[in-house]
Amino acid sequence: MAQEKNTGERYNDALDIGTVKIADDVVALIAAFAAMEVEGVSGMAGGLDMDTVSKGGMKRLGKTVRVEVSKEGVQADLAVDLVYGYSIPETCSKVQDRVKTSIENMTGLEVKDVNIRVSGIKMND
Repeated sequence: MAQEKNTGERYNDALDIGTVKIADDVVALIAAFAAMEVEGVSGMAGGLDMDTVSKGGMKRLGKTVRVEVSKEGVQADLAVDLVYGYSIPETCSKVQDRVKTSIENMTGLEVKDVNIRVSGIKMND
């Protein structure tokens, strides 16, 4: 019997018509896209960019974005490549804020932690 992956659950108390379950992979995609929107981020670790992820790079994304959804909230761990010349602390702070805001707005789940690992620096072309 296959083991089911953790999913976030959000209850709709106002209508009381059921539950919504959000797969961890969906939350990971939201986190990755949000991180890549921040100025100074060249992509995810391993050279993943929005085009690659959009075209089915989910398997490769699993190596750079890990999301754990529990009743206590969401913990996201991301490995990003930054553009040379940008402040690492400032850019990472913006990534954390963007990822937290995007996950909370799109899923309704509470985000507890967004951990960033800078895996590389890319030269701007």
